Amino acid sequence: MFRLSDKGRGIRDMFDAIAPRYDLLNRLLSLGIDRRWRTFAVNQLDIPVGGRVLDVATGTGDVALEIADRSDDSVKIVGLDLTPGMLVVGMDKVRQSPHRDRIVMVSGPCEAMPLPDTSFDGVTIAFGIRNVVDREAGLGEMFRILKPGGRAVILEFSTPVNPLFRAIYHFYFHRILPLIGGLLSKKSAYSYLPDSVSQFPDRETFKAMMAEAGFGGVRHFDRTFGIATVYVGDRPAD
Repeated sequence: MFRLSDKGRGIRDMFDAIAPRYDLLNRLLSLGIDRRWRTFAVNQLDIPVGGRVLDVATGTGDVALEIADRSDDSVKIVGLDLTPGMLVVGMDKVRQSPHRDRIVMVSGPCEAMPLPDTSFDGVTIAFGIRNVVDREAGLGEMFRILKPGGRAVILEFSTPVNPLFRAIYHFYFHRILPLIGGLLSKKSAYSYLPDSVSQFPDRETFKAMMAEAGFGGVRHFDRTFGIATVYVGDRPAD
């Protein structure tokens, strides 16, 4: 049985605490741009009729619902998350949606998914891979559950390349974001966010990590001046 590290438990408990206002803060702090990033990411999937998609670190279910909106009615989606509070909010959103019969939410860590090998046509993770303590294990699990020919799409915050925009971004991320987050939710969680982004591997390093996990054709797409990046990789067909 998978045992969370102290760091993993701390991350889980932090997201548990901010779950009730997570969606509101995401919209406010990103000025709603996060929706466009998610839509772009989901559009990179290639899901066959009758296919299955796994959304890892599904949180409150935004990406799982986006996948349902943009795929055939025959496509089934599984949302996986480690945080009980996030899953409660996500399951409530799914129940109120027209896709409640297509989406199932389950509890589990990215590093040890309670799911069978080669059982999904696509896998996504949005703003979650940087919170996975053992990223190599998480990427290996994403590869394991994909069918040959399946695709992984990973959306994550990045550091802008342009020096001027990077300076503006860092000021907002390190000064303004924790202040607003502290007023509406838990300040420590929104101080953790810029720290976790700054510690995340650069684009080329992360693509190399995906390739090491077995993914082929790895590529990336920067969004909004490089604030966010979408990484895409395929499990080679047998």
